[in-house]
Amino acid sequence: MIPYGEPKDRHVANRQGAAFAFVDMVLVVTSMGVIKQAGATFPAIQLVFFRAVVGLLLIAPLLWRYRSEVFNSQQVKGHVGRVLCGTVALCCNYAATAALPLTLVTVIGFTRPFVILGFAAVMLGERILRRHWISSIICFISVLFIVKPGSMSWDWGLLAALGMVLFGSLSVIQTRRLTGEHAVVLMMFHAIGLAVLTAIPAAFVWVSPGLSDLPAFLIIGVLAQVGQFCFLRSHQLAEASILAPLSYAVIVFSSIADYLYFGIVPTLSLVVGCLAIVSAALLGTQLGRLRR
Repeated sequence: MIPYGEPKDRHVANRQGAAFAFVDMVLVVTSMGVIKQAGATFPAIQLVFFRAVVGLLLIAPLLWRYRSEVFNSQQVKGHVGRVLCGTVALCCNYAATAALPLTLVTVIGFTRPFVILGFAAVMLGERILRRHWISSIICFISVLFIVKPGSMSWDWGLLAALGMVLFGSLSVIQTRRLTGEHAVVLMMFHAIGLAVLTAIPAAFVWVSPGLSDLPAFLIIGVLAQVGQFCFLRSHQLAEASILAPLSYAVIVFSSIADYLYFGIVPTLSLVVGCLAIVSAALLGTQLGRLRR
């Protein structure tokens, strides 16, 4: 079994964490096409509920194997806080998406690495190097260059979007605080909490699915669960200052998905911005090691 304590070699752990983060991005973006198609028929909150149920069924067999870690967890409050923050962030995400243009929500979401860096420094005592701040700023400016938010209108949904960033960042920090916990324990608490917290809202807007809809639910649940495992391992292994700039690379994978799913050809500004994002991410993760 992979040890889940603090790794002895910090550079190796950061590289492994970055690899898990990239896999998570690919899985998340891959599932977007399926979610977009299913979302035309089913409410988003119902899809989240199905995602939680499928994920819970997938990891249920592991409950017996890791029963001692699950039932003897000494960090129940941390798990509850993480699940609550994650659920609130998800609800805020849906509210913001309904009230604001999706690209604007995306831009606001990309401010989360700044918040994570700040929380990591204050709440976790992590040392944030200047190059990490610089790489995050470059990435954020590149995102603004890509989506050009100045041409969009702002309304009350901004509050929900800011809540998405705030509570999403707190959920990440809670994950970092639970470093010593097994990933199965983290996934079990998350799946149960998400299912319980979304069950009642989903019941009010429930749309009865047919047999032909089940494959989509299974794909969404499987990709989400595997992606969550990669996300958890990335934040257990790597420091927040390493993962923050890397998170901007998701826009690269999103542009690839847009082309493959919907035939949207990347614009010149998108290509230039993506190149800047990749360069800045490499600056944040590689430059320090090259100087050593």
